[in-house]
Amino acid sequence: MKSFLSVGRSVLIVGLLLLSHQVNAETPDEWIALGARVHSGFGALVAVGVKIGLDAVKRLNAGPGDLTVTYYDGDKSACACAADGIAIATYSSVGQRNLIISPKQAPNEAIAVAVIRPPNGGPGFKYTIPISALANLRTFNKDLTPREVYDAVMAASGLFEVEPAPSPSQ
Repeated sequence: MKSFLSVGRSVLIVGLLLLSHQVNAETPDEWIALGARVHSGFGALVAVGVKIGLDAVKRLNAGPGDLTVTYYDGDKSACACAADGIAIATYSSVGQRNLIISPKQAPNEAIAVAVIRPPNGGPGFKYTIPISALANLRTFNKDLTPREVYDAVMAASGLFEVEPAPSPSQ
């Protein structure tokens, strides 16, 4: 009986360590490497996506794969760069069907919009990357190394706006 309790306690401790490791497992250099691998390069919009994804995970108290992302790309964006950053930060993917790239475009005043919510369709948050952020993002990409881009994006304000996204049934 003593050995059973000892094993149970060990399993519990290991599980808690793994859980706490998953919540904030990535260092800046790991985010950069993941972003570069998934997106074939690490730039400011990928970093903004990571920042948005981490913000949503925190606000919604979500674990890996616990969120659904609907991404609307704008016509001012070369590609859905931010979607890749959001995907790696929220553990979302097209293959898991919890990342949807909408055929509808973001509003004209936005580079992109992402609605992130629990998979049950409950309330979540709408993130908008405004056109006004482009000047800073372009400067970051032109003048900084990937690590400096990451640090600049994480420190900057005004790169995205966030507002509540009510449940779709409301």
